[in-house]
Amino acid sequence: MSARPVTEKQMLAALTRVRAAAMALPEATERLSHGAPTWFVGGKKTFVMFHDDHHGDGRLALWVAAPPGVQASVIDEDPEEFFFPPYVGGRGWLGVRLDRKPDWDEITAIVTEAYCCVAPKKLIAQMDEKAAETADNLPTGR
Repeated sequence: MSARPVTEKQMLAALTRVRAAAMALPEATERLSHGAPTWFVGGKKTFVMFHDDHHGDGRLALWVAAPPGVQASVIDEDPEEFFFPPYVGGRGWLGVRLDRKPDWDEITAIVTEAYCCVAPKKLIAQMDEKAAETADNLPTGR
């Protein structure tokens, strides 16, 4: 087994941020699955798993659903930040490291994209409507 990749405090801070990003999405739920915090759409379809040193791999990471064809190109582009996760990698999922000073805006976008890979169209439409309402309510700067 490898050394723990991050401190408990860092792990909890990362989990809090991932949880906030995932739970902001329509009908997202969280529960443990295979010992890891996992987020589901409508309690059924998994879109993100949070792993801390999974089977001694030395990584604090997310495993996320990814659009077809994205996994290989992203891993090729940045193999230090992205990886082929065990078990779900064969289904096109992507591993995302959180133990290397992640860009949290990018992580939020990745969580949202993972959600969109498995969510029904009606829930994605709700997200789009909410984003449009938020944009309509922003000050215009006049």
